[in-house]
Amino acid sequence: MDIQEFIRHYQQRCDSAMARYITPDSEDLLQQAMSYAVFAGGKRLRPLLVYAAGTLHQVPEELLDIIAVAVEFIHTYSLIHDDLPAMDDDELRRGKP
Repeated sequence: MDIQEFIRHYQQRCDSAMARYITPDSEDLLQQAMSYAVFAGGKRLRPLLVYAAGTLHQVPEELLDIIAVAVEFIHTYSLIHDDLPAMDDDELRRGKP
């Protein structure tokens, strides 16, 4: 697998794994807000590092999914936290309101 295939495979894998915890098409307002923040785009670099390290050490993908998802959720939280009025108070994140 070349680097581009690796990136595409694990970005899609991470998105699928995140969708098991946050339902993108839910009618619940909290689920909608979390989905909006988590699935707003991004390179998924941090989860890629988790998958790369796991692949290097021959850890099964299924075990890496929850770690990759947790890392991405924490990263997304940090972006939202930074945009709060007491912090940066930015009106856009990744070009979206």
